[in-house]
Amino acid sequence: MTGFVQALPTGILLPTSVLHSHFFAILASFVAINTVMYAALAIAKIVPMVHFADFVPGRRRRAETRGIHPDAATREQPGTEREPG
Repeated sequence: MTGFVQALPTGILLPTSVLHSHFFAILASFVAINTVMYAALAIAKIVPMVHFADFVPGRRRRAETRGIHPDAATREQPGTEREPG
């Protein structure tokens, strides 16, 4: 593996002195962090949203329905059977 790395020419686009400079190291670090943040944001857009209120118990249901047909039960409650017709 060491022979392969030594066989590659360095400084094809930029001189070797620029590649080993302090400025280039800071620039490379910034680009790496920016790439990781962009990837994390892209993955966060793909993952479905989590609503934390769903995990906290509390009163979040209406006592009555507010639809067009308020007499229609939205949930079957014990003792409240609907009459056919």
